[in-house]
Amino acid sequence: MKRSFIREILEAIDEETISFAGGLPNSLLFPVDDLKSSANNILKKRDVWQYSLSNGIKSLRKKIAKEYCKEGFETTSDNILITTGSQQALYILARYFEKRSIVLEAPSYLGAINTFKLNNLKMKIALLKTDGIEIKTFEKAFEKAKLAYLIPDFQNPTGTTYSKSKREEVAKIVKKNNGLIIEDSPYSELFFEEKNRSISSLIPNNSFHLGSFSKTLSPSLRIGWIRASKKLIQELLVIKESIDLHSCGLSQHLLNEYLKDDKKYQMHLEILRKFYKEKSEYFCKQLDTYLPEFSYIKPKGGMFVYGEFKGIDSFELLNKCMKKKVVFVPGCEFYLNNKNFYEIRFNFTNSSLDDITKGIKIIAEEIRI
Repeated sequence: MKRSFIREILEAIDEETISFAGGLPNSLLFPVDDLKSSANNILKKRDVWQYSLSNGIKSLRKKIAKEYCKEGFETTSDNILITTGSQQALYILARYFEKRSIVLEAPSYLGAINTFKLNNLKMKIALLKTDGIEIKTFEKAFEKAKLAYLIPDFQNPTGTTYSKSKREEVAKIVKKNNGLIIEDSPYSELFFEEKNRSISSLIPNNSFHLGSFSKTLSPSLRIGWIRASKKLIQELLVIKESIDLHSCGLSQHLLNEYLKDDKKYQMHLEILRKFYKEKSEYFCKQLDTYLPEFSYIKPKGGMFVYGEFKGIDSFELLNKCMKKKVVFVPGCEFYLNNKNFYEIRFNFTNSSLDDITKGIKIIAEEIRI
C-alpha cells in the first residue's frame, strides 16, 4: 500500500509554489482572535488539563446534537462520538467493518480509499453523475454489500452535489435492504445557495453521519464526530478507546467555549460561504478565459473544481507544471483502478486571486507548448 499522493505533493512544494492541490481551508479566515479569547477563558481551569470521556465532553456533544435537531434530525449527546478529525472517524468505521464489502462513488475521497484498503474492505464502485451516484449500479452493488460510503455534499474530489430525488432514492434502497451508509459531510456547511438535507436524516437508524470542524474553523484542532444510533455509538466506542482513549481535551474545551455564542459561529460560516463563493466564481472565470478546453463541473459549494482535458495526460501535465511551481492533483488518484488520466482536481479556496490567474496561465502555457 502506498502513501497519499496528495500528502506527497504537499511535502514537495515550497512557499513559492502555487498550490491547487490540497483541500486546504484559507488560513486568512481562521477566527484567530475569537479562538484565542476562548482559549484564554478555559486555560485557567484545571479540568481541561485532565483526561476526558472517550466519547467526548458532554457539553460539546450536546451542542453538535442541537445542530442536528435544528434540521429536524432528532439527536442527543448519546448519538455523538467525538473523533480526532473525521479521518479518524473513517478509520474507526473501517475497523468496525473490517473485511466487509462496501460501495464507493467513483471517483472518491483518497483518504477513505486508503483507509478501507488498510482494513481489508472489499470496495465496489458506482459512477458519479452530475446529480449524484448512478442509481442502477449503486442498487445492484448495495444489494450484496449492504454498506456504502458516500459524500453527497460538494463531493471530494468532484464537487458534485446529490439532487433531492437522488438522496431520496439512495435512502429508499438502503432502507429496503436493511443496510448502512457512511455519509461523509465535511463540506456541507460550505454551501453557496442553500443547505441540502442529509441522506442520514431520512434513515437515522441506517446511517453513520460524519462531521468535522476542520473545514469550517481550523484543521489544526483535529475535531470531528460520528452521528449514529446509540447502539452503534457504543459499539464504536470500544474501538475509539483502544486507539487513543479520547480526542484532545484542550481542543474540545476550546471548541465548546467558542460555540457558546452560536450567532458568532453562524456569522463566521456566512463569511466563509461568501468568500469561497467569490473565489469559486473567479477560479471558474479564469478557467473559461485561459483554459476553455477544460470541461468541468461548476461547484455549488465546497472547495474543489473538477474536470478533464480530453487527450491530455494529467500526470505529464503535472510534471511540467511542477517545474514552473504550479501543482494540482491528477484525477486518477481518486479511482481504484488509476485509469482516468485526463481528469484533474483543483482546489480554489487557498490561493490568492493573483496566484489563481498566474497558476492557470502557466497551466495553459504548458498545454500549448
